[in-house]
Amino acid sequence: MHRPVLVREVLAALALKPGVTVIDGTVGAGGHAAKIAAAVGPSGRVVGVDRDSLMLRHAAEALASYPWATVHQASHSELRTALDDAGVDRADAVLLDLGLSSDQLADETRGFAFQLGDGRGGGPLDLRFDVRHGRPAADLLVEADEAELTRLFTEYGEHPRAAAIAAEIVRRRDVAPIRFADELAALVEAVAPAGGGSHPATRIFQALRIAVNDELGHVERTLADVLPAVLKPGGRAAILTFHSLEDRLVKRAFVEANGWRPLAKKPVTATPSETRLNPRARSAKLRAALRTTA
Repeated sequence: MHRPVLVREVLAALALKPGVTVIDGTVGAGGHAAKIAAAVGPSGRVVGVDRDSLMLRHAAEALASYPWATVHQASHSELRTALDDAGVDRADAVLLDLGLSSDQLADETRGFAFQLGDGRGGGPLDLRFDVRHGRPAADLLVEADEAELTRLFTEYGEHPRAAAIAAEIVRRRDVAPIRFADELAALVEAVAPAGGGSHPATRIFQALRIAVNDELGHVERTLADVLPAVLKPGGRAAILTFHSLEDRLVKRAFVEANGWRPLAKKPVTATPSETRLNPRARSAKLRAALRTTA
């Protein structure tokens, strides 16, 4: 079951009150959105957006008691279209939770669940949030040359054995392409054995997921163009990140771009008690800022 992270901190950063309009641009399973909907009440509006149709089904169930909350399939970089569909001009607050939901991690049909540990193997190596667009990760592993794979694993996964893993993938695909999540996980573990902590393939899967979903491109477009256009002056944006690549983009946008006033110098992180209850919160960072111009 998905447990949203930093709920109290997110609600405080958004400064919610009855009657306001809030966008949850990565609604996921609806955990944050349900809390937001309860806070803004029937006189408010909540517009939930997600690229993943599976997550939208979960969100619709979580928000069933709040008819003033609606869900729409789109990327957060397409918020304008989602707001038009919802009949909303601009919002008082926006939340983006850029992490992978535990419900997605449990989905064996797209390869997110390479550590199921129950013999199911993690399923086809797809990794797309929206299977209607883009190419599966398995196709990327077949089509990209060794240099490109090394770059992806280095830049998006920050993996110390990126070159060795890329070389082994190219060697293996000459015999048979890698099509399933457990195959890739086993290959990475053979090249870079576990040394404690997370599975050695975690960063490789992260890199492929970022690549096939153009995650950083969507974040950059949202920060530069979308949030300024959909937030009212004085509105607040709160963004949860789970790895340094996204956090750097958010920090740079809030600190260096015109029209933002950060609400704190440093990101908010989870308390020890929350991380004990919800290990996903361990890597979460929350940054929030006030929109100071139109």
